[in-house]
Amino acid sequence: MSKFVQIYLGLGGNIANELGDPTSHILSVLECLQSDDRFIEVRLSSLYSSKPFGVIDQPDFVNAVLSAKTNLDPMSLLDFCQSLESSAGRVRLRRWGERSLDVDVLLYDDQIIKNDRLTVPHAGIFERSFVLVPLLELSQDLVINGQKINDLALAHDMSELTKITNGSLSHL
Repeated sequence: MSKFVQIYLGLGGNIANELGDPTSHILSVLECLQSDDRFIEVRLSSLYSSKPFGVIDQPDFVNAVLSAKTNLDPMSLLDFCQSLESSAGRVRLRRWGERSLDVDVLLYDDQIIKNDRLTVPHAGIFERSFVLVPLLELSQDLVINGQKINDLALAHDMSELTKITNGSLSHL
């Protein structure tokens, strides 16, 4: 049996479909990993509302980061994440476009991976407050490529990131 390694997944969505809304899709990922023995120590950050990245003519996103340990290898984890997206009815219409659920492998242990299917650390991790703030919430001691998560998060504009508490929004 493979050893368990620390992973972080970025979760997000901005459109509802017949299977649920973005918040319910994110919570279903949490439930799925909690009930799967290939994952242990599963934790979810708070939910955040953020403006769209890249393509702006679409609804705001609900985002979170999930922390866990897994015994899946990186490519099997990627396949698993894509199956979660499919089960939430994700249809890829355009890059950075609207979606019911997006599940990105942000970090896989301390590995650096770059191939035609997977880049770890995730290519956008350093430029997106909707990833950095939830990461900081889950692991204040996290270091990515020699940089402390706290320093990375503080260097970002948080004005368009809003924490969702008990179903309502509160600005950071």
